[in-house]
Amino acid sequence: MSTFALIHGAGDSGWSWHLVAARLRALGHDVVAPDLPPGESAGLTDYTDAAMDAIGGRTDDLIVVGQSFGAYTAPLVAARLSARKLVLVTGMVPAPGEAGDDWGRNTGHAEAIREQAARDGGLTGNDDVFVAFMHDVPRKLAEEALAHGGGSIGRALAEPWPLPAWPDITTHFVLCTEDRFFPPDFMRKVVADRLGVTPDEIAGSHCVALSRPNELAGMLHGYATA
Repeated sequence: MSTFALIHGAGDSGWSWHLVAARLRALGHDVVAPDLPPGESAGLTDYTDAAMDAIGGRTDDLIVVGQSFGAYTAPLVAARLSARKLVLVTGMVPAPGEAGDDWGRNTGHAEAIREQAARDGGLTGNDDVFVAFMHDVPRKLAEEALAHGGGSIGRALAEPWPLPAWPDITTHFVLCTEDRFFPPDFMRKVVADRLGVTPDEIAGSHCVALSRPNELAGMLHGYATA
């Protein structure tokens, strides 16, 4: 079976993957879900090094998964360790030299938020995290997730993404059709333009690893065994 390296998004922690990790282990896989370095001073190299330290020597059948801003780190790890596959879960697909701070402007994210919010009465992009990010996560679990958050980040978002091109690694994208932070129509375009692949879709919010862990783990298992 495979080793899955699960990379969390901005302001989050490895705990966000704990339900998916448990299911993957039950299916026979090895799993690491590191906490990336917290704080404003940590950069993409720090994130990559932390993930590689957690993976250690388990690189023979490695699948690297990045969620949201974790999509900036996951390809760096995958490229350095020659991973077998790379998976982005509602991920911010970076372009060479593009900082995370610039991704929204370059992709038209704010406009997509406004358009979708006009259609759904302001649910998309809502200031309430329980509405915009975790509307399908059980409330107690959502509150626990906030308590496990990794805090604010700064330098990592300001740094240009360092690779000259997307790694030559089989890449899958999991698109969340009920995402109120990255609207699905917007993400379909981003994925087509930047990866040239057709995403696999799951009915879940931006925090799908908490709201649909069994379904997401099943998709990851499918990538491993395909």
